Amino acid sequence: MNTPPKVPIPVIPEAWNSKEAWRVFGIMSEFVSATDRLNKIHPAVSVFGSARTKPGQPYYKLTEEIARLLSDAGFSVISGGGPGIMEAANKGAFYGKSPSVGLNIQLPHEQHSNTYQNISQTFQHFFARKVMFVKFASAYVVMPGGFGTLDELMEALTLVQTGKTRRMPIILVGSAFWGGLVEWFKTALLEEKVISPEDMDLIQLIDEPKEVVHAIFRHYETRGFEPSEAERERQLYL
Repeated sequence: MNTPPKVPIPVIPEAWNSKEAWRVFGIMSEFVSATDRLNKIHPAVSVFGSARTKPGQPYYKLTEEIARLLSDAGFSVISGGGPGIMEAANKGAFYGKSPSVGLNIQLPHEQHSNTYQNISQTFQHFFARKVMFVKFASAYVVMPGGFGTLDELMEALTLVQTGKTRRMPIILVGSAFWGGLVEWFKTALLEEKVISPEDMDLIQLIDEPKEVVHAIFRHYETRGFEPSEAERERQLYL
């Protein structure tokens, strides 16, 4: 009988261990700095979408309109601070009545900060940035996008589904774009019983900009935008 080979145990240089330990302090500083800067922006709506959408394209214009309506309705608008849909969201809010917030991160190819930000915060770590999208949002508006947008969408759905954050509107804008994914949720996930029927209620599919705003207000009309003490406590463990 042949003995299977053993995986060698790597030797990690002591200098690298020290660097990893100090990295923890960098992560802590990002959380402290971002929390301090964003604590007063509520109520806020996080808007996600493709960095590759160009100005003048239909989804860019649609995002800009939605963000302007949200801003004029009293919501700070949070985006990733970069180009494409992120820029459109910041731009719409920038010319509205409420703050435009950019949570920036440097990426090798796509990310550069747009100029339409009243409040700008830069992150080195993806996961610290993602926590801030959740922590300060009263709703999620998800425009058409790629893997990064899907990542944010699935994280939002998971956190709400599992009760790690409060129940809030998760709005997919563009039935032509998102309809196939929603149908797959129904025919694959629901039929295989890997999600519950009520989980489908976490998602709203909306096309009209004004209806996006109305849907958020409908959700909160009986409870207000401020998190309860229990919800604040849960968010400490995001």
